[in-house]
Amino acid sequence: MAKSTSDYYKKNPAAKKRRLKQQAKYNKTKKGLKIRTAANECNRKLKTYGNGDGKDASHTGPKTCKTESAKKNRTRPRKGKKYAPK
Repeated sequence: MAKSTSDYYKKNPAAKKRRLKQQAKYNKTKKGLKIRTAANECNRKLKTYGNGDGKDASHTGPKTCKTESAKKNRTRPRKGKKYAPK
């Protein structure tokens, strides 16, 4: 069994292709567009958008965010929680 989702998709290119196709379709929906634009807005506000600093915008509430390492932000379990605890 793969250790992580990324390991799974590296080993299964057909599954990766299906996932990317589905994700592209979702990103075009109203809900997907809203989520994506909010994330980009937060990243730009924190001046971490596209600069390769290894930082992510950690969304701590509906309109709040903070800078956090990408690894720490992406590994936090979100099960049952809409936002990370403050």
